[in-house]
Amino acid sequence: MTESPLATRTPPLERPRPLHEGEELPANGNGRPGRLPTINGHVVDPKEISAEVDRLGADEAIAWAMETFHPSLRFAVSFQKTSSVMVDIAHRIDPSARFFYLDTELLFPETYTTRDALAEHYGVEFDRYAGITLAEQEEQHGANLWRRDPDACCGIRKVEAMREALNGAECWVSGIRRVDSETRATAAKFGWDKRFGLWKLNPLADWDDKRVWNHIKEHHVPYNPLHDQGYPSIGCIPCTSKPGEGESDRAGRWAGTDRTECGING
Repeated sequence: MTESPLATRTPPLERPRPLHEGEELPANGNGRPGRLPTINGHVVDPKEISAEVDRLGADEAIAWAMETFHPSLRFAVSFQKTSSVMVDIAHRIDPSARFFYLDTELLFPETYTTRDALAEHYGVEFDRYAGITLAEQEEQHGANLWRRDPDACCGIRKVEAMREALNGAECWVSGIRRVDSETRATAAKFGWDKRFGLWKLNPLADWDDKRVWNHIKEHHVPYNPLHDQGYPSIGCIPCTSKPGEGESDRAGRWAGTDRTECGING
């Protein structure tokens, strides 16, 4: 039996069940050899650890992840409202927290402005990751790939850059929430990300909009002004629109298609 990685932050819980260390796993989407999930060198059961972390508040979950995975913890930010909250909480806990973003070169000007406002407010740098240039993409795949094949465009401009950003990381942090969409309704607060072959923390998984906005107002956190213009979910310019009345917050993403995710979170 191995000691629960949460033992130092929560009351004693049943220790995670060790897995079969001899089991072989296929390679994952990050190009890494398949491996069993470990924390501090101990093979653990992701479901049991997930259940433990789910009991923690956002600040407790982030603090635990920092203690457990530092310096191999990465915060992914999209400069939407939940990213602003994550930056605020993480920076309060540890000013050395590392943040990164994926620059598709198709982001709204307001998104870059938000990046700069957060950087100035907290005195942090956001590591930039990007794939091939738009000119190279057009040369290889033709103009306006996002219209003809949004899956391919997201794969080139986001997923490939994400793999580079997570190189060497043990855990990454996302701002997704269960209220975002049906596809995220069962999102765990913490679990093993098979797509990229490392742990993933969603500390705001159980937050609703009211809680997000209350935190932003209470702590005077800079946020993306597009939220005040009717954009509840913000991505790239060609694939982001305002949702119609009565539609879900993410209905404006890839409108007119059956696409709901870019390939990073699902």
